[in-house]
Amino acid sequence: MTRLSPLVPAILLSLALAACGGGGGSSTQPSDTAIITQQLAQETDAPQVTGNMATDGLNWFNFRRQQIMGLDLGLTRNGLIDTAAQGHSNYQAINNVISHDQTSGKTGFTGVDLEARLGRAGYSLVPSYATGEVIAKTGYTDGFTAAEALITAIYHRFVIFEPMFKEAGAGFATASSGFTYFTTNFAASNGLGSGLGAGNFTIYPYDGQKNLPNNFFSDTEQPDPVPNQNEVGYPISIHADITRTITVAAPNFTVRPRGGALLPVQLLTSSSDTHTPTSAASIIPLAPLAAGTTYDVAFSGAICTIIAPATSCTADTAISRSWSFTTK
Repeated sequence: MTRLSPLVPAILLSLALAACGGGGGSSTQPSDTAIITQQLAQETDAPQVTGNMATDGLNWFNFRRQQIMGLDLGLTRNGLIDTAAQGHSNYQAINNVISHDQTSGKTGFTGVDLEARLGRAGYSLVPSYATGEVIAKTGYTDGFTAAEALITAIYHRFVIFEPMFKEAGAGFATASSGFTYFTTNFAASNGLGSGLGAGNFTIYPYDGQKNLPNNFFSDTEQPDPVPNQNEVGYPISIHADITRTITVAAPNFTVRPRGGALLPVQLLTSSSDTHTPTSAASIIPLAPLAAGTTYDVAFSGAICTIIAPATSCTADTAISRSWSFTTK
C-alpha cells in the first residue's frame, strides 16, 4: 500500500510510503527471471554481484536511481536501517506472513510499523523526515532479480524512486516454506534530501533504455494496480520530489509503438488512485507490449511545489517530455 501521512505542526513533511506483494506473494515467475537476468547482463557499469541478497538488492536500487537521477542522489547505506529491515524480514519469515505491520506478542516482533522499527533500531526520525518500505515474498534469492522485479511493480517503483530519500537499508530471511522475504527501508531524517528541485522530474524507463520486459503480472502486486486483469504491459512512470505535485490528464500521457497507433492504457495519478503519491504518475498499457519493439512516450502536464503548512499548491509550471524505450 502507499500512504501519505498528514502534516503536523512540528514536521515540515512526514511521508510514509509502503508497497508489498500479496496473495500468493510477489514471487518472481521463472520466465520473469530469465528476462531480467538477460537484461542485467547487458547493463554497463552495473554493480558487482556479492551473493548477499540484501546488499545486491540495495545496490541495484541505487544503480537504477543513479541512472535516472544522477550520482548525487544515490542512497547511503545505514546500518541502523539495515537492522530495522532485517528484523522485519525475520518477523515475516518466522510467521510466514507478508505485511508492513507486525503484531505485538508474535515471535520476532520488532515494532508495529516502520517508524517504530526504525526507532527500536536506534534510527532517530528528526523533523523534517521521510520513510518508505518495500517488501517482497519471493521464491528466489538473487538480489538483482528481486530488486528489478520490484522496480517493475509500479507501486513499489514509486517508493524506490523517491528522489528525496537519503539513506536506506535492507534485509532478507528465508521461511520454512522456502519463500524468501526481502525488505528494503528508505529514509531521510533531520532534513530531506536535495531531490530533483523545483519544476524537475525524472522518467522510467529512461530515454533509450533497451531490453525492457514486455509485460507485468498485475495480480502479483498488492494492491493490484490493474484490477481484474493480470498480464499487462510494462509500466511507464514519471517521478518528482515528494514536495511537488504532478498533474496530468489522460490524453496527455501516451505510448505507441513507433509508427503505430496509441495503446490503451490505465493512468495512475493521485487524483484518481489513492495509492499513487501526488509527486508521481504512471500509465500501464492494458496488453503486453510486442517483443523487440521501440515505443514512443509523450507526456505533458504541470508540476508545483507544496510549501508547509499548506497541503496543496497553486502555482503550476507546465512540463512536458517525449522519449522512447525498446523491449527485449
